[in-house]
Amino acid sequence: MSDSRAASLRALLFASSAAGMLVAAPAIALAADATAEDGVVVTVDQQQQPANLGTIDVNGQLKKPAPVSPEFVAPLVDTPRAVTVIPQAIIEQTAASSLQDLLQNSPGITFGAGEGGQPLADRPFIRGQSSGNNIFVDGLRDTGGQQREVFNLEQVEVIKGPDAVYSGRGSGGGSVNLSSKSPKLNAFNNFSAGVGTDGYVRGTIDANMPLGETAALRINLMGAQGDVPGRDSVDYDKWGLGVSLGAGLGTGSSMVFSYYHLTGDQTPDYGIPLFTKIQSRTTDSGVLDVPYGSFYGLKARDYLTNEVDSFTFKAEHRFSDLLTIRNVSRYAETLNDYIVTNPGDGGYVGRAADGTYWMKRGTKTRWNPVTTLANVTDLYGRFETGAFKHSYDVGLELTRERNRNAAYSTYTTSGAACPTGLTTVSGSRPTAASALGADDCTRVYDPTPDDAWTGVINRGPTSSNTTETIGLYANDSITLTERLILNLGVRWDQYSVRGLNATSSQTAGVWTTAGYTVVPERTWEFTNYQVGLVFKPTQNSSVYASWSTSSTPPTISAGDQNASGGTGTVDGVANTVLDPEDTESFEIGAKANVLNDRLALSAAAFHLTRKNALILVEPNIFRQEGEVEVTGFELGVSGSITPKWTVFGGYTYMDSELTKAAVVVSGTPPVASVNPLQGLPLANTPKNSASLFTTYRLLPKLTIGGGVYYTSKSWGGNQGGAGGGNNRVYAPEWTRVDAFATYDLSDRASLQLNVKNATDEEYIIRTNGVHHADPAAGRQAILALNLRF
Repeated sequence: MSDSRAASLRALLFASSAAGMLVAAPAIALAADATAEDGVVVTVDQQQQPANLGTIDVNGQLKKPAPVSPEFVAPLVDTPRAVTVIPQAIIEQTAASSLQDLLQNSPGITFGAGEGGQPLADRPFIRGQSSGNNIFVDGLRDTGGQQREVFNLEQVEVIKGPDAVYSGRGSGGGSVNLSSKSPKLNAFNNFSAGVGTDGYVRGTIDANMPLGETAALRINLMGAQGDVPGRDSVDYDKWGLGVSLGAGLGTGSSMVFSYYHLTGDQTPDYGIPLFTKIQSRTTDSGVLDVPYGSFYGLKARDYLTNEVDSFTFKAEHRFSDLLTIRNVSRYAETLNDYIVTNPGDGGYVGRAADGTYWMKRGTKTRWNPVTTLANVTDLYGRFETGAFKHSYDVGLELTRERNRNAAYSTYTTSGAACPTGLTTVSGSRPTAASALGADDCTRVYDPTPDDAWTGVINRGPTSSNTTETIGLYANDSITLTERLILNLGVRWDQYSVRGLNATSSQTAGVWTTAGYTVVPERTWEFTNYQVGLVFKPTQNSSVYASWSTSSTPPTISAGDQNASGGTGTVDGVANTVLDPEDTESFEIGAKANVLNDRLALSAAAFHLTRKNALILVEPNIFRQEGEVEVTGFELGVSGSITPKWTVFGGYTYMDSELTKAAVVVSGTPPVASVNPLQGLPLANTPKNSASLFTTYRLLPKLTIGGGVYYTSKSWGGNQGGAGGGNNRVYAPEWTRVDAFATYDLSDRASLQLNVKNATDEEYIIRTNGVHHADPAAGRQAILALNLRF
């Protein structure tokens, strides 16, 4: 971290100075003491009370959290699928600072390690399906590799299962929508300044200023720095800004312009190696038996920079109850730029005479700017046809994404030397003739991240691809009788990709461009559906059954890292046009708002099938013959059991399997055999996961609580294959406990204490099953002063 950056951050910070039934898809309940439906205006001060898990609307009233998109044509209790809404109160009370922090409150979601086209970026898995490309901000797809912040969010919405009718192209596991803070008509200012162990410092400002009767300006500012607990060599600093200006708020015609910026600089972390590094299995899980604090990177060389700039304009006009038109446009630029040491990809490992293991550090590099232009138009409203009542939405989505990629050469001129006389354990030792530069070695069991390093870093030629999408969709919630609702949805998408691939070579850190290859444009069209039937035993409850589909458009060839995680061809043919992967899901469930609408309960059982999955059948040869299944159920809870006691949590069970894999052909002459991956569970898909965050107002000024998070054994692996492959590598089960307390110093000030991983549990949070495993953060205490007025 630079001195100037740290000084700017310090200046900013000083200035800002289990209960009930669990639900995996909770419809969030209203607070115990007031609701907007009651006609009670709830102030921002009341929003801060622990018993309130609602959000504040444009008029400053408390309302139930619900998806902001008009594509949701029915209330959550009447929506026939699993949808979780994580409100702002949970964001603040859990002291979350990243999307990964926040989504641990929604069981059934795990995060994959840095592979599959999403290295060093958010890569959630939902119902066993990689969903890194299914993240949205205010209903528009948020492209580009990023590690997302939460300081500018009002809530997070998670749709589970195939949801193409809502989000278009996708993996079929589900999607995540981040709902940004927007201007309100009531004035308020929220300041938070926090300090903690491991160098933690964080400050936020949330200021909302009415500008007349129907206009307002909202500004959110964040600065943070610190180390990752338990991995002291890994530090970060970041700052962010969110500005939104609204006009016509609370009227039939409104406009909101928003700008969002985030800059993050950190030491990238690829965790610890697997047993394959020393060719000897030292643990049952396959994760090498090194201390979890071991860090293999080079602090003098490795870096990670994330930058985001996003401009959004939303205009909405209400003609009548029959029709409202809304248009949202966005221009965004993101950058994912890094050099990271991969302890599983260094190549050579040798053993010294004294028995110590030494490895030559390998790197992964990327320069990846992405530019996105998107426009979505919705027509929605209500009407009646005879005895039937309709709540509908019809929309058009147009997007264009330009994705550029380049790699860095990291030619070492002076680094940590490998000892002489090493006996090769794996890989082959580079020689001077290989022109790979000086040795850059470290001990496997006692790495030294502070090693000196000098060398040459050059960025290579740039490849690019451009994606264009057209989507047309319609959704309708039809009230057939007082107790029976039919939900229908259909969406047609056209998806096209064209590319330009650079061919090059590098010697002694200098790139030579051989030329460029034009990849012809490929176009796919697909149509997806949702059908759901809802029966309402009471006004505040429902029982439903639904069927939904999704299509994942392929990349241009199997060699694209987003498709296979490596290079290769389909049956020996490069640039093969693949079919989309198709996913369908059957789901039944029930939802209920109880205790005078304070507490929301729901349950869902599902069966998901994904076909046409790309499977490795020979070295660098793929075939689109895979099929996977995930069967499970989800339970959850959200809201207030009493005016003093709130709960938010859930439980998910998933039984996953690669049910069909392409036949493996190997040997001379070729011999066909059953793919060894067939029958294995999917990667990043634990059978059991649960979370519960709860608070209780013990005294008028004191609220205590905490969270418990559990995940069972989770196999490692990449997106296209089954968990662990033949290595049978997995992350062992783990349980984490967090503690929370807040004390009101006055009506406008409070102290908040969070102790994350209070028992200092050592566990692996994810592993890709091929290269490395990522240890979770250790114990950290955070004390924050929160002011509001």
